[in-house]
Amino acid sequence: MPSATTPAPTRPRRALGAVVATALLVGLSGCSATSGSARQAATTGGGTSLGWQDTLTGGSDRLDVATTVAPISSIARNIGGDRIRLRGLIPDATNSHTFEPAPSDARTLADADLIIVNGLHLEQPTLELAEASKSATGVIEDLGASALTPNDWLFDFSFPESAGDPNPHLWMDVQYANRYADLIRGWFDAADPANAPAFDTNYAAFKGRLDQLDGLIRNGVASVPAPDRKLLTYHDSWAYWAREYGFTVIGAVQASDFSDPSPQEVARLIEQIRSEKVPAVFGSEVFPSPVLEQIARESGATFVDQLRDDEPPGVAGAADHTYLGMLKNDMQVMIGALGGDASIFDPLDVTDTWRR
Repeated sequence: MPSATTPAPTRPRRALGAVVATALLVGLSGCSATSGSARQAATTGGGTSLGWQDTLTGGSDRLDVATTVAPISSIARNIGGDRIRLRGLIPDATNSHTFEPAPSDARTLADADLIIVNGLHLEQPTLELAEASKSATGVIEDLGASALTPNDWLFDFSFPESAGDPNPHLWMDVQYANRYADLIRGWFDAADPANAPAFDTNYAAFKGRLDQLDGLIRNGVASVPAPDRKLLTYHDSWAYWAREYGFTVIGAVQASDFSDPSPQEVARLIEQIRSEKVPAVFGSEVFPSPVLEQIARESGATFVDQLRDDEPPGVAGAADHTYLGMLKNDMQVMIGALGGDASIFDPLDVTDTWRR
């Protein structure tokens, strides 16, 4: 993986220094959509998370951060804690590839000091609105472009090389999630140097939890019989995960234009599953697929429709509504369905780490 990021020189923005310290001492009252009781619950482990639905104000007391999909928002919260205001623009369980932001999102983007996108053409309409709406001092940061080079791009059925857009789902690979977290730490440090020590401490805690998850995934994969380490999914969001952890993605049902496959393609997939003896095929809660269910039924594989790639479990604000919660749920579902030991993941604490 790439080495740790080096923070860029401090960018001109609304002054945070002494104002931050004063605002924190008085409890940040009246400046954020996050209530004092919610902050207290999060800080003391009261079973909730701050989430990523703060109202950005453009105020000078804290860094205003806009993000796109939920996994990136969750990672940003773990680095920024309650020292940032954080707004995720793309709702959970929404197709980020085609999501069209509302006109009111332009106001949020105009108030943001930092706008953090995944890039790699994941959320193009949102990025275009950000470029048109950001303030003169607002900065757009692109995680995908910073985390890997074109030599490391992956193309597949849902994201063919002929279309020119690589698979953008880097965050499903925990190694890239850690790279995202480190990049965000560097961007927060540069934008708000007064809070850099807190951001660095938060990153170290989050990295520790990611390292634990990475180890559990490797143990979980080892518990799956080697011939069964194959994935057929509806939406092809597992390419980087599979490359890192030793799985083979044998196909995806959803084409690059988000259409269902032709009857000929369905027949080919059924035959492939039979010939390779794939024990389970995986659907998505975001993309319900009767076609994939049919493929599973006719091939004799088990149909599992509980995987998520951008929707943390639970409701917004719940303690498990986090990136860590999403990956733990996915691993328990996947590893168990393929004959491995899903209990390996039981020890993982999925709550936000910044409050510890």
